[in-house]
Amino acid sequence: MNSFNFPHYPDLKNKAILITGGGSGIGASFVEAFALQGSKVAFLDIQEQVSKKLVKKLTSEASEPLFLKCDLTDIEALKKAVSEVENKFGAIRVLINNAASDERHEPDDVTPEYWEKRLRLNLSHHFFAAQAVKTEMAKAGGGAIINMGSISWHMAMEFMPGYTSSKAAIEGLTQSLARGYGKYRIRVNCIVPGQVWTSRQIKEIMTPEYEKFMTEKQCLPDRILPEDIAQLALFLASDAGRMCTRRNYFMDAGIGA
Repeated sequence: MNSFNFPHYPDLKNKAILITGGGSGIGASFVEAFALQGSKVAFLDIQEQVSKKLVKKLTSEASEPLFLKCDLTDIEALKKAVSEVENKFGAIRVLINNAASDERHEPDDVTPEYWEKRLRLNLSHHFFAAQAVKTEMAKAGGGAIINMGSISWHMAMEFMPGYTSSKAAIEGLTQSLARGYGKYRIRVNCIVPGQVWTSRQIKEIMTPEYEKFMTEKQCLPDRILPEDIAQLALFLASDAGRMCTRRNYFMDAGIGA
């Protein structure tokens, strides 16, 4: 992140932030960006090794984040983790629903069991995390919930219907929660990233052919980095975005279907 000059949002200092899937990729950029703001950052992830490595790295650079190992498909474990964060940091004022798995799968190969697993991995925890933080967030005067969508379903990508269906549903969930929680001054928005160059994407997906395919669809020729997404999340979480809610914010370099 050293090449990025993040703006400073004073209102985020000492504010409790919860990020799901914060151990790697875009989630790790969220953790680092908020830690550098002086926020009290907690993150949930099932990946223990990379998460502990991130905590160790940030302890020398910013406020030390709290890592809780959690399988987000276990809703009771998720609720317990939210309570643990609230007990340590107080009311969660910013929730970033980031965790997801974009595992490729062909439509003809999908079983009912696999389909249900895709929904649990990519959709269900968004709702239940929001539900879990809502009471204390409302009591504290409001806050921000940021859901993570995906450009994939807007592009009608065919090779991961369980993922694209979940991401489309997240945009619908954002609409409902924004209306339902707005009376408590809780803002709910959705970030829709394009092709983001995380270490996993580079290692497993970004062949030269796929990179060419995606880049040619972008208006801007540059690579979208995790830090770009973190820039937008900081704005939406801060008082600078206090009147932003019920909207999808695309960070996709102007990609077209």
